[in-house]
Amino acid sequence: MAEEELLRVEGLSKTISGTSILSDVDMVVRKGDLKVLIGPSGGGKSTLLQCINLLLFPDSGRIVLDGREVTFRRKREVLAYRQQIGMIFQEFNLFDHLNALQNVSIALRKVRRMSSRQAAERAERELERVGIWEQKGLYPAELSGGQKQRLSIARALAMDPAILLLDEPTSALDPELIGEVLAVIRDLSQRGMTMLMATHQMGFARTLAQEIMFMEQGRIVEQGAPQELLSHSGAEQSRTLSFCSKINELYA
Repeated sequence: MAEEELLRVEGLSKTISGTSILSDVDMVVRKGDLKVLIGPSGGGKSTLLQCINLLLFPDSGRIVLDGREVTFRRKREVLAYRQQIGMIFQEFNLFDHLNALQNVSIALRKVRRMSSRQAAERAERELERVGIWEQKGLYPAELSGGQKQRLSIARALAMDPAILLLDEPTSALDPELIGEVLAVIRDLSQRGMTMLMATHQMGFARTLAQEIMFMEQGRIVEQGAPQELLSHSGAEQSRTLSFCSKINELYA
């Protein structure tokens, strides 16, 4: 595991409509890490990722990216910070009126101010990277769920993010399409991409994650290496292992 710290979250809290969703969350992600968030629905995983990306503003706490603390209320600083964070959602969030190539190139033209030719060339490289270059002229409605998610990953990668946040990236996919998206994420991890991922794909987390963080009621209540948390050894079963056993029973 890489030793250089990339992202630090300290004391992150968020209340929505009077309900505490996050409560004093701390974490550190180092360069090259793949860290996995798991836990029951409503435990705070999606809200944590959205707060890290500042799609939601935390009520309190600190976010430090590559040694620099983010000031939440300075619009220019927030926009610059967001450009360093790639976000992959459950439901793809693609532009339905743009084809695959245009979905990837639009931010390069609008945000990075690339020429149309430069943006298209970069977009093609990223589409090839995730295995859908041949579908570059197709619109989202013409793509499978797995292709849509790979397109959303290509769009995020084109912006050269420092870290990629993935919010249950396979939850909206049919079982036969999950593997193609996980294969892309596996390749990115092996190439050194830093990622923080909420998922229920525990076989994937067991083999690739440096650390699993179990969230419940807005807190990280247990964290550690997969071989520690998912081991049956020891007198007391971990909460992570107990949760994963229930998932396995549900989908068996």
